[in-house]
Amino acid sequence: MNDNPITLFGQWLEEAKASEPNDPEAMAVATIDADGQPSVRMVLLKDYDASGFVFYTNQQSRKGEALTANPRAALLFHWKSLRRQVRIEGAVSTVSDEEADAYFASRSRDSQLGAWASDQSRPLPSRAHFMKRVAEAGIKFGVSAVTRPPHWSGYRVSPERIELWQDRPFRLHERRLFTPDGVGGWTEGLLYP
Repeated sequence: MNDNPITLFGQWLEEAKASEPNDPEAMAVATIDADGQPSVRMVLLKDYDASGFVFYTNQQSRKGEALTANPRAALLFHWKSLRRQVRIEGAVSTVSDEEADAYFASRSRDSQLGAWASDQSRPLPSRAHFMKRVAEAGIKFGVSAVTRPPHWSGYRVSPERIELWQDRPFRLHERRLFTPDGVGGWTEGLLYP
């Protein structure tokens, strides 16, 4: 076998883009905070390559604080239409300021303003309060470009384990496990379903 799991992931993602009705880039991100409390939520994959899988968020959010305390995460892609899933586990690092700035600049202006207005994961007194803060951010920037907030960046999950799971009849599923071989390649094995 010995295929490259990043290449296989890319092929599966392209197939998902053609078959999934919504957000084929959606992935669950599981973290563990400083108290050992696990938490999982959905985010969107924004980039991937051999160095890892990237998503963006407010670093002061619950997930950001968990990743600061324990910089490890697990990701899960589930493409129901294809009857496939991909599990990724690994160490987490922040992307460079240049990467974060470039991605932030590609977002819609409303999303950019929302990043300034949101105290993500903190209690919100009312929806109206949030919308007022979005409007205030709009006034602050006027017609100027909206710069990236200092508390907003991206995280890269560097894979230490990638599992590609595919449904098979009679629950005799195929589970391919890839781990780094220490010299820039991958070791592949199978897991019982």
